[in-house]
Amino acid sequence: MTNQTTNPDLGAADISLKTIVAMSGGVDSSVAALLLQNEGHTLVGITLKLFTNEHACIKNERTCCSLNDVADAQSVCYRMNIPHYVFNFSEDFRTNVMDRFATSYEKGYTPNPCIDCNRYIKFDKLLQRAKQLDFNNIATGHYVQREYDTSTGRYLLKKAVDESKDQSYVLFCLTQEQLSKTLFPLGGLLKSQVREIALENGFINAKKHDSQDICFVPDGDYYAFLKEYLQRDFPKGNFIDEAGTVLGKHDGIAKYTVGQRKGLGISSPAPLYVKEKNLEANTVILSAEDHLYQKSLTATDINLIAYDKIPSPIKVKAKTRYKQKEQTAILEQIDETSVHIEFESPQRAITKGQAVVFYEDDVVVGGGTIV
Repeated sequence: MTNQTTNPDLGAADISLKTIVAMSGGVDSSVAALLLQNEGHTLVGITLKLFTNEHACIKNERTCCSLNDVADAQSVCYRMNIPHYVFNFSEDFRTNVMDRFATSYEKGYTPNPCIDCNRYIKFDKLLQRAKQLDFNNIATGHYVQREYDTSTGRYLLKKAVDESKDQSYVLFCLTQEQLSKTLFPLGGLLKSQVREIALENGFINAKKHDSQDICFVPDGDYYAFLKEYLQRDFPKGNFIDEAGTVLGKHDGIAKYTVGQRKGLGISSPAPLYVKEKNLEANTVILSAEDHLYQKSLTATDINLIAYDKIPSPIKVKAKTRYKQKEQTAILEQIDETSVHIEFESPQRAITKGQAVVFYEDDVVVGGGTIV
């Protein structure tokens, strides 16, 4: 990647200064709004309502959709003297995030609903609403950087300066249009600096914990959520080894993910892990840990950011989980919607339904869904 401009997210001359800020009630989006205000942006703070009352998770402050979060966002907007509104996207969220999450588990996949939320809600529906209100940009508190590559005419998504907080993995789905209209003020800051700015400005959420769980499953019990959401139980079936020998009974295939060891309830001389799920036979295949490794994968539903297409194989760094360190691999585009990735060394527990994201240095090339 060459001929990249400096980050245009703050104060660039070619960017209009009318901006909607997605404010979750957390410290990151609050400081993002403040930085933009200091740069002269005309702002409106927006909090997204993602649930109907019967599905709202208002259990504690470590979710991103509670009434307390709305109040915190309102408090920051009041302190900054900017308008604050709540947009109700609950029906869209239910269809494009919660339904997808449940359906994927039914099919034996392990989905990432945060990526779907970014793809279909935060950077799609919110941009549509911004256009309706005659605002030119949206901004978020994500830890990523955006640059414009003059040699290709494409916007690039880059890792944040604070790699421990980098969120580029969950934003690989952004289109060129979305990137052209989205600002990421925190990309060049450390988390500690963000909290310091919030404290200096008296924000109520300066010391607020970061959200850790999927917002609609705040206790992390995905299986209990699925049974309640789908209003059905998953039938018990057999745990089997790779040779087909029955090892015991499982409690329902949706309860298990590839690579899982804990909670199997199987006694064996050596530790066993979930290697694969057979939906048709309703079996969960267990193996030793060294059998979880593989060198290649295919991904579909791809989105490319740095390139329009990849005409020949290229060397990249790729990762198949949010917190995983990138691994050297060869990336080959198979067709308009699919890629094949061959890793230099075998990778543990590559899981259907998760995202694979690939990089050149700190630039996101693109990503897709592992199939």
